[in-house]
Amino acid sequence: MSSAIAERSATTVAEAQVVSRRGEVLWFLGTLARVKLDGRQTAGRFALWEGVLPHGAAPPLHSHPQDETFYILEGELTAWLVEPECADDASDSPAWVKTRGRSCGAGDVVFAPGGLPHTFRVESDTARMLVLSTPAGIEDMVRGLAEPAQWPWLQPPPEGPRVAPERIASVERQTGMVRHGPPPPAKNAP
Repeated sequence: MSSAIAERSATTVAEAQVVSRRGEVLWFLGTLARVKLDGRQTAGRFALWEGVLPHGAAPPLHSHPQDETFYILEGELTAWLVEPECADDASDSPAWVKTRGRSCGAGDVVFAPGGLPHTFRVESDTARMLVLSTPAGIEDMVRGLAEPAQWPWLQPPPEGPRVAPERIASVERQTGMVRHGPPPPAKNAP
């Protein structure tokens, strides 16, 4: 557990509150993230953010200490929940890509318990989903790799990497995220 999570978890009572609709708006690795509630507001119990993601968006196969729940509001994606023993397949075409993918659409929920390798890929033009971190902490990774959004919509694709690999590795270490493998390949990739 990162020190930020442990520090927030020491607080036992969260204050009741109503939070504005907009939230903190960030560009996070090609997506638009709106942080609705973070661990400081919930005494570390959970964090909630809304993501708008472009076609093909796919994080690497990863795990973290927190449970992560995605509620898909709009769009379609393929989600992978991968047993740890299958996640270490380092081949060009890991077996989990073909055997563990589940198609998801609006109204579907994906739950990845803490420590379970997981990923997804957006299949529609865009997707919009709510992401719940229990306990809080995933929002620290989002903030660590994001920048304040200059406008409240998706940014254009970059010419090069969005974030330096050294910064990604540092944020992963600080937040307890473990990268198990690359993102899933594009849907029609060989």
